[in-house]
Amino acid sequence: MSIGQGGPQSQWDPWKPQSQQPWNAGGGQSPDWAALAEASEARNKRRRLLLIGGGALATVAIGTAVAVAVVSADGDDRANSPASLPSADIPSGTSSAPSFAPTSAPPPLDPKEFIASAKKDKAPLSPETLFPGTQLTMGQTVYKKGPTADTRNCASAAGGTLPKALTANGCTRLIRVTYVKDGIAVTMGVAVFDTEAQALEAKDQADKKSFVKSLSGGGVKGFCESAICNTTTNSYGRYAYFANSGFTDGKDVTTKDTAVFRTSDDLQQFTFNQIRRRGEAQASAAANE
Repeated sequence: MSIGQGGPQSQWDPWKPQSQQPWNAGGGQSPDWAALAEASEARNKRRRLLLIGGGALATVAIGTAVAVAVVSADGDDRANSPASLPSADIPSGTSSAPSFAPTSAPPPLDPKEFIASAKKDKAPLSPETLFPGTQLTMGQTVYKKGPTADTRNCASAAGGTLPKALTANGCTRLIRVTYVKDGIAVTMGVAVFDTEAQALEAKDQADKKSFVKSLSGGGVKGFCESAICNTTTNSYGRYAYFANSGFTDGKDVTTKDTAVFRTSDDLQQFTFNQIRRRGEAQASAAANE
């Protein structure tokens, strides 16, 4: 058996680096240049296709990643951010706080300020302005109005230790009025001073022996002229006011006579209300000027 020169001749494959060239190195045969060029062109074409395909895949992958990022931002961030925030640009720099025109009303004037001194208390004053009408009603009780009096000589309308207290503190006027119901009568006396301090001092100097003289007449019998009666002293603003309460039949008042005390309390409350209304009316008028 004859042996060839190294076995069967291998075929050249341009894509296999170890394959043999299709010529015999020792035979002097020229290489097939057309085949080489064709193989090279095929190899380059395949390489270009691979590069283009890889680039397309990379572009698709990047686009997918961006889309996922956008969806993630639109989903998570929007859910976590206030929906009411505007998308307008925010100017740089420091902005000053907004200013608003005042809309609230000024604080109300203090009514007591207008009855604390003669300088501001200018409203008309008389027995009728303090105690108007012919009767007054407190709750379910109606009191009939009796006589009134008005004097510039305060001491002449007071008794006991009260004249001294009124004179010492500059009382300028003493207005009195009497109310009656069911045999019980009360005389209210309102002493007028220039200042609140004077009225307070007169009240403090008054004692158990101080009283305003009872005022009778006009159908009201004399009372508290010699009998024991219930007397009180108070003040508000530049006014000090006093109550003298008792029976019209002349008997003494005792601690058991609650009707007398209730009548005195009603008239004191009414007097306080009337003085306070003077302040309220003047404060309201001043606020509307």
